[in-house]
Amino acid sequence: MSELIIKMDYIEQFIEHLWIEQGLSENTLSSYKTDLKKFNDWLLLNKKILSDVESQDIQQYLSWRHKNNLSARSTARFLSTVRRFYQYCIQQNLISYDPSVNIISPKLGKSLPHSLTESDTELLLSMPDQDSSIGIRDKAMIELMYSSGLRVTELISIEMSQISLRQGVVRIVGKGNKERLVPMGEMALTAVEYYLSHARLEFLKNQSNDILFLSSRGQQMTRQTFWYRVKFYASQAGIKKHLSPHTLRHAFATHLLNHGADLRTLQMLLGHSDLSTTQIYTYVAKERLKQLHQEHHPRG
Repeated sequence: MSELIIKMDYIEQFIEHLWIEQGLSENTLSSYKTDLKKFNDWLLLNKKILSDVESQDIQQYLSWRHKNNLSARSTARFLSTVRRFYQYCIQQNLISYDPSVNIISPKLGKSLPHSLTESDTELLLSMPDQDSSIGIRDKAMIELMYSSGLRVTELISIEMSQISLRQGVVRIVGKGNKERLVPMGEMALTAVEYYLSHARLEFLKNQSNDILFLSSRGQQMTRQTFWYRVKFYASQAGIKKHLSPHTLRHAFATHLLNHGADLRTLQMLLGHSDLSTTQIYTYVAKERLKQLHQEHHPRG
């Protein structure tokens, strides 16, 4: 049994199980696989295998991670992964003891998402060249991401059948294959309509493809390519702040809260299954208020 469990294809079976049973995204599954492979590699160096792990082995690995300055957040993700792995092993009667049961997760501070001010966002949105097909496409993508609060993966995966220009909504398939309808907003709707009428056919190159936003080769754009485009326009705009692939999504959420949106509505728009995930944006709004007070109040 031990010989079987250590094989990397067994980890593949676990990952496949997660995909079939829970429909997790490729990025999430890739993270799980990476965590397990790194743990497995560490175990091999210490003459251990996954099926014979004891609680003290996991504790020693956590200590090794700490000594190597790996973040508490990535360690918490590792523990979530390894717990699910051993729960799966228990369910499959491969082991009789779960070594991760009594392991305590590291405490995480509140990690506030990086966002953009409204003026910075407006500047970024004005950068794409509307005299080129690429600029027209990029403008539509950035406008839609900011207007609807989409994840990057959601944005690049939109198919033609998922948008309704007449109703001004887009049907998004999010994490766990959960669907939600999100309003596009007037500016985003205008930009998408312009892209469809002035640029998309050029990207198609007489091919057939249902993906809304196409690469220069007429294929679905990658996350990396889109993120490169955003960084390019941020550089053009002179924006020096730290940006992440979800900066525009964070800006969408923060700006809505600043203008009076309630958390429940924001939760639905973002596609969060748990309201606690959405609440992080209240801290962003509070930090912004503190900053404004310090900058402009005579006794700040």
